[in-house]
Amino acid sequence: MAVTADEVKARLAQVSAPDGRPVTQAGVLSEIVVSDGKVYLSLTVDASQAQSWEPVRAAVERTVRGTPGVTSALVALTAERKAGSAPASPPPAAAGHSHAGHSHAGHSHAGHTHAAPGRTPPADPQKEGRGLPGVGAIIAVASGKGGVGKSTLAANLALGLSSLGLKVGLLDADIYGPSVPRLMGLKGKPEVAGKMLQPLQSWGLKVMSIGFLVEEETAMIWRGPMVMSAISQLLKEVDWAPLDVLVVDMPPGTGDAQLTMAQQVPLAGAVIVSTPQDLALIDARRGIAMFEKVNVPVLGVVENMSYFVCPHCGGRSDIFGHGGARHEAQRLGVPFLGEVPLQMAIRETSDGGRPIVATQPDSPEAQAYRAIAAAVRAALAGRHASARPAPRIVVEN
Repeated sequence: MAVTADEVKARLAQVSAPDGRPVTQAGVLSEIVVSDGKVYLSLTVDASQAQSWEPVRAAVERTVRGTPGVTSALVALTAERKAGSAPASPPPAAAGHSHAGHSHAGHSHAGHTHAAPGRTPPADPQKEGRGLPGVGAIIAVASGKGGVGKSTLAANLALGLSSLGLKVGLLDADIYGPSVPRLMGLKGKPEVAGKMLQPLQSWGLKVMSIGFLVEEETAMIWRGPMVMSAISQLLKEVDWAPLDVLVVDMPPGTGDAQLTMAQQVPLAGAVIVSTPQDLALIDARRGIAMFEKVNVPVLGVVENMSYFVCPHCGGRSDIFGHGGARHEAQRLGVPFLGEVPLQMAIRETSDGGRPIVATQPDSPEAQAYRAIAAAVRAALAGRHASARPAPRIVVEN
């Protein structure tokens, strides 16, 4: 029998708030969202009380997980500073995300802080244990906007790196629109061994996506703290090792997900995907600027949908213009990694779960992806993520 929100709430009456009241009577509980046995909720407290509420959040999550019919649970702690109150001291092991008067403490992992000028920068991420054991390098594939083919590029880039002899994983961190399961032809739920999710396997890659845990048609309506918590879990509670490279398909934009990724793990670099036209390049510039602000190297820019060659007459059409991403990369002083054409074969193989690098390795399109993978590998050469300090995110007034 399916669990209901009322049943979960009844269970939560057994959990005590720091003042001894049942947590259900403390006025901090969000709406409880239940979807196919998966439960999502958040607790909103004053920032000055965030440290004392973190054990309560953990107890709430344990209680929800223990409720009959619940298959998984995600409980976020959102701390809001009241007007006129002093900033709260972050908990020792769960420093939150502070922005515009709000701080978000993540799901049992440290979040990211917006440090004021003059404040001591964060410690080295490896010394703080923020790296992923057994993973050599983590790269983010990002775009300033959606609809530029970022996920298709990420999947074929990962396969291209694998074809070079590397052990590669692919993480679908696009929480709102996970498409990697379809791209990689994967269905089913990941198994749990110990406390770690086991990634699924496809075309020689280890693959994990929030799409394995929800139905394809489910609308992912999550607040920022829940997005950050989910990304933390997909990074740190999945058995990724051993890997040479973990390719992360990021959500579009420059929001909480990108900042969480920059603070949770030492990124070796970012690949920016854009189409040639000016409207897309505007957003690509924002993406480059965001990664530079958080001290993540930009490995380069890829021009996707660069041109179209008619399969009937062989004539070439620059549907979205051509060369815009190359020129923008040169203007900004970042590497240009290559261009990928707009071709039906890429669309057909992607929709069919048969990525073109794996199934048509000798095609011109696959060769384009492999050339980009080789350029990324070259850009990674000599870079050691453990040698970089954690990003210091500064809010500029």
